[in-house]
Amino acid sequence: MKILVFSDSHGNVQNMEQAVRSDRPDYILHLGDVNSDARALGKLFPAIPMECVCGNCDGRRPDLDEEKVLELEGRRILMMHGHTRGVKVGMSRAVWAAREAQAHILLFGHTHEAFCEYQHGLWILNPGTIRGGWGGATYGVISLEGTNTVCYLLKADPVPGR
Repeated sequence: MKILVFSDSHGNVQNMEQAVRSDRPDYILHLGDVNSDARALGKLFPAIPMECVCGNCDGRRPDLDEEKVLELEGRRILMMHGHTRGVKVGMSRAVWAAREAQAHILLFGHTHEAFCEYQHGLWILNPGTIRGGWGGATYGVISLEGTNTVCYLLKADPVPGR
């Protein structure tokens, strides 16, 4: 199973669309900021399951969780935007939440800085910002094959005119 992980799209649906067309995922996860972008992407690819969480720029949303635990292919994935766990000053509170949830993978955004590392049995992935910034537009990929789990980062090809 191939899962694309987006965060902090902030109005750039085109970069997400291009990544989905290029990578052909089985599942899409959006970590917030801006949820209406995720809904627009979902309309373009209605056959691909998608899960979302609420970011700090999404306002209070009773229809969206701030954190969500998914189970895919036997792996527990903790999704969050990260603002409620203070990830801009460090990820220790988010890591603690993932370990408490017995997650195999922790996903967060908010910092706009891509990060991917395996630490003591836990994959930690921040896909950066798919909108693009100083480091370009980035997103994450989770590959679940049998009992193997691999997470990595990719740079999005910029959409002309953006």
